[in-house]
Amino acid sequence: MTIGIYGGSFDPIHTGHAMVANFVSQCNIVDEVWIMVSRRNPLKEHSTLASDNHRLKMAEIVAEKCDKVNVTDIEMSLPVPSYTYDTLLELKKLYPKETFKIIIGSDSLQNFHNWRNSEKIQKEFGLIVYPRPGYELPVTEPEGMTFLNGAPEFGVSSSLIREYIQSDWNINYFVPVAVSEYIEEHKLYK
Repeated sequence: MTIGIYGGSFDPIHTGHAMVANFVSQCNIVDEVWIMVSRRNPLKEHSTLASDNHRLKMAEIVAEKCDKVNVTDIEMSLPVPSYTYDTLLELKKLYPKETFKIIIGSDSLQNFHNWRNSEKIQKEFGLIVYPRPGYELPVTEPEGMTFLNGAPEFGVSSSLIREYIQSDWNINYFVPVAVSEYIEEHKLYK
């Protein structure tokens, strides 16, 4: 089985994230997508960010509504900082019969060469690259990469949603309804 690992802080997970996970899970390039919530970045301001448990729960809310999409909390149990390559090696150890690929946006592809062990990630695991507005995919698909040309794009970001919440804006349709209700119930990002 081939599993697409879609990692990020998901703070909060939003409709664009849900769209990517759902789209990739149906493209016949993976059998499942696992949303992998990463720990909070120790260099980021924490006052308005949600806890690891809240972010995992919001990811689970999204996964429940998408066939072939699940959530993994593997990075929560790994040493900090956790690097993608190390996480993939740990997944391979835990699930030796599975094949893993990383899902990233074309915006992240611009900096991928700066990732620790980026060449090993590309060669040993592979990348699925989703288009993002303003970040065109290269014309040629390098070995170890699959470009999802023509996939629907989105321009929403978690930081923008957090700003809207702090400004008392209604975030309906920016995040799935159940996520919006969860944010409201737990008074997140205020």
